[in-house]
Amino acid sequence: MHSPPSIDISAAEASNQFGSAVDGVESAFLLDCRTPEEYSIAKIDGAVLIPMQEIAERLAELEPWRDKPIIVHCHHGVRSLRVTHWLREKGFHLAQSMTGGIEAWSLEVDPAVPRY
Repeated sequence: MHSPPSIDISAAEASNQFGSAVDGVESAFLLDCRTPEEYSIAKIDGAVLIPMQEIAERLAELEPWRDKPIIVHCHHGVRSLRVTHWLREKGFHLAQSMTGGIEAWSLEVDPAVPRY
């Protein structure tokens, strides 16, 4: 078995991985673990909002992605790193945390995403 990828992924790498849909199916699941209030201010198209405090009870929603890449992001990367560690403990070995969060995405990938 291959060793899992680094726990961190840059916004640019995440964009390349998430943006490479094959036959309309995304190659990675982009998980936004921020609050609904933060999500209403700024979001990445295609990201699925599951607030950090709801991850455990909504884990079944991630089950189809157990053996596929999951990229977790928050505002700056602190919550997403915690969620990623937790997901890896639950067997989601390909989960990665987007370094710098949506702030980095706005600066490095898509300036149309508002900064807050």
